[in-house]
This record gives sequence, C-alpha cells and structure tokens, in this order.
Amino acid sequence: MSEKKSKTIWYALAGGAAGVVNGFFGGGGGQVLVPLLAGKCGLDQRKAFATSVAVIAPLCALSAGIYWFRGQLDLALALPYLAGGLVGGLVGGKLFQKISMVWLRRGFALLILYGGVRAFL
Repeated sequence: MSEKKSKTIWYALAGGAAGVVNGFFGGGGGQVLVPLLAGKCGLDQRKAFATSVAVIAPLCALSAGIYWFRGQLDLALALPYLAGGLVGGLVGGKLFQKISMVWLRRGFALLILYGGVRAFL
C-alpha cells in the first residue's frame, strides 16, 4: 500500500474515532484526534492542533443537531457558553503561534488528565 493511501486511511480512522467520541460524550473528539494526527498521520503538532479544530467544529455541530432533534439540547442554556467559547477561541487562536510546542503539549496533557480525573471521580 502506498504511503499516501496509508495516511488517507489513518486520517479517516482518526476522524471516525473523533466522531464516535463526540457522539458518545457530546465533545472531546479533539483529545483523540490530536494524538492520532500527530502520531499515526505524521502531522507536526501545530498542524495536528489546527486540523483538529477544523474537524471538530462540524462534528460538534452534527452532534448538537442530533441532540437538538432528540429534544436533549437547551439552546437558551447553551448560548452563554457559545459566546464565551467564541471569545476564548479567538484569544486562543491569536496566542497559538506565540506559545511554544512544549507548553502547548503540556497544557493539552493537563487538560486530558483533568478530564480523566473528573470522569473517574
């Protein structure tokens, strides 16, 4: 199998894993996607983070739509979080290039660790 075809398969598998995680938990697919994009798909860390955002946005929209059609999403409750998330995304996007990869990886690891501890307890 050619290297390009192999990467395409890994991209699809990584996207599928992110979609399953988003579907199960309503988010968090990026925690699966970033390591797969960086490790198995060979993207550098910055591209893996940025690509993850581009992939996760429509996956989150799809998951939200499914929850909404099932009557499990309260849009009035979600709007303040959306507003804060938009501001946070803008600030994070601006700071992204200024922060070293070491600190980005550490921050990502702490986020995953925090989520794991919270889920376990």
